[in-house]
Amino acid sequence: MVRRFYKLPSLNALGAFEAAARHSSLSFAANELNVTPSAVSKHVTFLEQELGVPLFVRGHRSMRLTPEGEQLYRSLSESFAGMAAAFEAIRTSRTARTVTIGCTTAFAQLWLMPRLGNFWRAHQDIIIDQVVSDRSQDLRRSEVDLRIRYGDGKWPEETAIKLFGDCIFPVASPDFARRHKIKEPAELLQLPLLEVVSQERGWTSWEEFFTAINVPARRLKTRRINNYIVCWQAAMDGQGVALGWQTNVADLMAQKKLVQLGKTQVVPSEATYVTWSAHRPLSAEATVMRDWLMAEAASVAAQLG
Repeated sequence: MVRRFYKLPSLNALGAFEAAARHSSLSFAANELNVTPSAVSKHVTFLEQELGVPLFVRGHRSMRLTPEGEQLYRSLSESFAGMAAAFEAIRTSRTARTVTIGCTTAFAQLWLMPRLGNFWRAHQDIIIDQVVSDRSQDLRRSEVDLRIRYGDGKWPEETAIKLFGDCIFPVASPDFARRHKIKEPAELLQLPLLEVVSQERGWTSWEEFFTAINVPARRLKTRRINNYIVCWQAAMDGQGVALGWQTNVADLMAQKKLVQLGKTQVVPSEATYVTWSAHRPLSAEATVMRDWLMAEAASVAAQLG
């Protein structure tokens, strides 16, 4: 019988468990690893038998880590991130200075890209790689140096610095706004509402918006869209009213493509942060990029008042 020096079980099993724990899903883990959900399940079961304790609490279409599972996941996540960082450092040690930044489609298109030219002109020796996804699970710490995230700033194993807060208000095309004068917030209930369906926690829904402004709203009739860019495009085309985050729609409003509908707005507790792995120091290039993001955010916040 082969004895492993580190007394570890199958690395394939550990990799399958780490992916399943990170996604909270066997199916998503299977897609990432290019295997079947059954294969991932067998690996997890093997580890549970090896350890003699359950690693997940399985429910109807859901799964969450047990305390032992949390302990194992934290250790594996840190270890895999460290190995990935070492591999990437060796692989790129003789190549150009590169920083990888991960963010959502909306942030990339509406906030980052219009400003990124200024960074390139000031730092022509640094190459910026972008990973754009609306699912935070796709922006793995081992593959990105910096992540732009919206939430409460409390993410396990990440260091977070607040870039800016925000305010939320209804937006529509100028023509739509001319045809639908809003005097009271409750009048919004009679209009076609464009609802973004997000897998991420923290994004405010129409129901939450109405609750925040003390307007009773039950069984809202909304058109559901799973992408913020598409939602705002529908609003610009006059198809209805969308919720706009000021920092994202400010440029669209300056271009007269969107206008605020009514005067009601909500200040959410969530904010936009730049984050990075708590277990890996930032490179000099990533530090430059982080500081630039903070300076740009401060400048935009000052302009918006």
